[in-house]
Amino acid sequence: MTMGTLCHFGEMDVPFGGSVGPRCPPVIDGTEQLRELGTRVRQAAWVALDTEADSLHAYPEKLCLLQLAIPGEAVLIDPLADIHLEPLWGALDEREVIFHAADYDLRLLFQGHHFRPAAIFDTMWAARLLGDERFGLNDCLTRYLGITLEKGAQKANWGRRPLTDRMVEYALNDVRFLHELAEAMRRRLQEMGRVDWHRQTCARLIEECARPGQVDLDQVWRIKGHDRLDSLGLAVLRELWHWREKEAVRSNKPPFFILRHEVLSDLADQAAHQQGARGLKLPPFLTSRRRHGLTEAIERGLEVPASDRPVHVRVKSRRMTTAELDRAEDLRKVRDRRAGELGIDPTLIASKATLFALGRNDAEAWDGLLPWQRALLAE
Repeated sequence: MTMGTLCHFGEMDVPFGGSVGPRCPPVIDGTEQLRELGTRVRQAAWVALDTEADSLHAYPEKLCLLQLAIPGEAVLIDPLADIHLEPLWGALDEREVIFHAADYDLRLLFQGHHFRPAAIFDTMWAARLLGDERFGLNDCLTRYLGITLEKGAQKANWGRRPLTDRMVEYALNDVRFLHELAEAMRRRLQEMGRVDWHRQTCARLIEECARPGQVDLDQVWRIKGHDRLDSLGLAVLRELWHWREKEAVRSNKPPFFILRHEVLSDLADQAAHQQGARGLKLPPFLTSRRRHGLTEAIERGLEVPASDRPVHVRVKSRRMTTAELDRAEDLRKVRDRRAGELGIDPTLIASKATLFALGRNDAEAWDGLLPWQRALLAE
């Protein structure tokens, strides 16, 4: 792909990287270039953003690419280059940013870069609130703009450099038409009286994605298969999980590339039953270093005193009373009727879990609903 390659952007044909040729490189990988872009972003009437991360080829997950569009310009920003991203965050401050399915992007940007937009317009949530049953980006573009994109690079390794022409095309397509799509949806939301529903939903999404992630150290290692282990097996599994985490970080590979959950649980079960690591059938593909580390982890787990071994966590719950179940059922009927009248998914108004919480009169259940959801259930 060259600077002269044209793409259709809204009502105009522009070269990849911008409307003025060489001023806007297809991939911005320098801080000075980003400052210049930041100036244009501040002056722009609108801005759309997307991200590409690597969770399949890297561990921990990392931000690999930012796609940004403003009037007449669509660019890629390379966070893996020697570049400071602060000029971008400053330019986006106090702006409404257009996303599609922003949840993942917002969490990635907040956790890795402490960026939290002031407001967003999420086209995926707009589609759901408009009653669309299919709300992927391509589905929305086809329905509202008559555009169908080629999506062949979805599972690409976004950490590789240089990016291929196909990867550049795919990445730019994710933001190239977002403003046009958002405007079509905004008009439809206004016609249906659901603009405020969408605003409330997007504000809640920003709030939820900006909460610091908290890891429960007593739960994180309880992977698939842990529920069939005794306390000794759990102690071994805990050590195996921590060993695998260190190996994943060391090799920059996701944990399942090291060993699958089921393998760890099976090894813990075998070791606990035979009270030792000798004779265990270890995966043949492990290097000698990893075999040694895995064996040491098993032995550490077996040496944990009985008083310090983990136990199964039992979830305490009480059975709902007949009156509470009846109340939840009444709310479900109201929810389903209103959803049918509005042509939307009933779970957008309240999930099954929320209905049960409302039936129990849980203190935070009603306050947890958005104002538009409470209004629809007010009967």
